[in-house]
Amino acid sequence: MTDTTRENDLLAALPTLSRAFGLGEVRSRQFLAHGLMNRNWRLETTAGTYAVKEITDVPLPKVRRNLAVLADLAREGIPVPAPLPSDEGDLVAEIDGRGYCVLPWMGGEHVQGTDLTLDQVRDLGALLARLHEGLRRHGPGPVPKQVPATKVRGVDEADRTAAALLGRLPADPATDFDKGAIEALHQRRGLLARYADVRPEGETPAGPYGWTHGDFQYRNLLCQGGQVVAVLDWDRLSVRPYGEEVARTAQVQFGVGGVFDLDRIAAFCAGYRSVIDLSEGDLADAVKRLWWKRLTDFWQLEFYLDRQDPTFGEMFLTDEALLNWWTDRADEVQAAYAAR
Repeated sequence: MTDTTRENDLLAALPTLSRAFGLGEVRSRQFLAHGLMNRNWRLETTAGTYAVKEITDVPLPKVRRNLAVLADLAREGIPVPAPLPSDEGDLVAEIDGRGYCVLPWMGGEHVQGTDLTLDQVRDLGALLARLHEGLRRHGPGPVPKQVPATKVRGVDEADRTAAALLGRLPADPATDFDKGAIEALHQRRGLLARYADVRPEGETPAGPYGWTHGDFQYRNLLCQGGQVVAVLDWDRLSVRPYGEEVARTAQVQFGVGGVFDLDRIAAFCAGYRSVIDLSEGDLADAVKRLWWKRLTDFWQLEFYLDRQDPTFGEMFLTDEALLNWWTDRADEVQAAYAAR
């Protein structure tokens, strides 16, 4: 989709959006190109400054359900933007077959985890725990009596996927990316063969579980002075093991440039565990399951090939380097996650 098409979509919807949400006259608009999934704009109007999201990859009933929890979390002092209701009380407006939501514009910047001080990293871990506690009280529904099962992909299935992806790449690669991706896939098949007997046991993760954000990482966090002022993008709110979100957040935040910042992982986990007592064994189970998931999935490369978006290609190669580094230092990584 071109920038012109994006602008035309929004321009057609703006009069209805303005009336529905009481936005007033639009003075300026800016397309925000850094979103990976949905499309977002910054609007300045006579009534204020707003973030407008066109929802493209989540069913609208689920978006309504997720947005409904934010007002309660905000009242508890958790830094989340409360969405605007329409004149009919709806949190999502449907216009010409597209869904839109509007939130107050939050100032700040996206700061990668490795650019935070250790104290700020501890605060970030504590914030995630407070968020989990808030969702325990204000989640969109009851928590199931048993933790949801998580698929543990088999080695044979993962190897077949790697082989199929090799078949989609040029037999005579001309670009640096194609060469790197082919080499990475061959290395991955070697890792799969070498670590086939380390597969996590069963599909029931260990430890406490409940409603979680689902994508708590720097692209969805706005910071000022090293402190989080807004947690964004609630599309993936769901019930998960807490350890799963802790492990994934630390990986995305502090796995940069193909290596883990182990000191920051330790500080983040210590901050979280100062609020919620997640045991060392439960967290170790979550970390092992995350490593196995990274070993057996290829979503970034699949997105790249399906969408021809170079962002996902870069993510694939960077995460591939991290996977190899992580595999070679599995004991050091587990020790960092176990910090208090």
